[in-house]
Amino acid sequence: MTAAIGRVRTSGIFSLDGADFEVENNVWLVGDEDEVVVIDAAHDAEPILDAVNRRRVVAIVCTHGHNDHVNAAIELADVTGATVALHPDDRMLWDLVHPGRPPDRPLAHGDVVPVAGSALAVLHTPGHSPGGVCFRLEDHGVVFSGDTLFQGGPGATGRSFSDFPTIIDSIRDELLVLPTDTIVHTGHGHSTTIGAEAPHLDEWIRRGH
Repeated sequence: MTAAIGRVRTSGIFSLDGADFEVENNVWLVGDEDEVVVIDAAHDAEPILDAVNRRRVVAIVCTHGHNDHVNAAIELADVTGATVALHPDDRMLWDLVHPGRPPDRPLAHGDVVPVAGSALAVLHTPGHSPGGVCFRLEDHGVVFSGDTLFQGGPGATGRSFSDFPTIIDSIRDELLVLPTDTIVHTGHGHSTTIGAEAPHLDEWIRRGH
């Protein structure tokens, strides 16, 4: 187990459906002293580049296409030469941010992104957005959940292209089946564990959001 996990916090505006929200994002880096994968290049490339610190960027992978998770992806890719990967079901969201510059490659359920002797396994978890994915780093007991699962419940589903029953299915079928001690590194806010969140599934369903 050679890969290590790092986090960069960046701040900016999430925009969708004509509304703007100030947000702070978690940008996750998985790698060793030679190479790294960046999960969600959010808002500002400069602090991400500082954390990369001259390592080779194997890939920039996106948990979903909302602007606050991809708006620094192209700048980061241009500087590092890395490819950007996104699930194609979120292409319409990507195009709102980067029209005319498509992602370099698609992500699909079951794909594996190797880095530093470890591997990120792609889990397609639609609901917050149609192409939402999570990345499981099995040998570390970690899953990077993007905006699918947070400390306290599912990601928001009250905006365009989102659906509450779908996100519940994704969480139940892809995340809550993971070992209970799996650490959940989220797209915003604090990390949690599968064991801390799983008992609340029925409560979230009754709450309805």
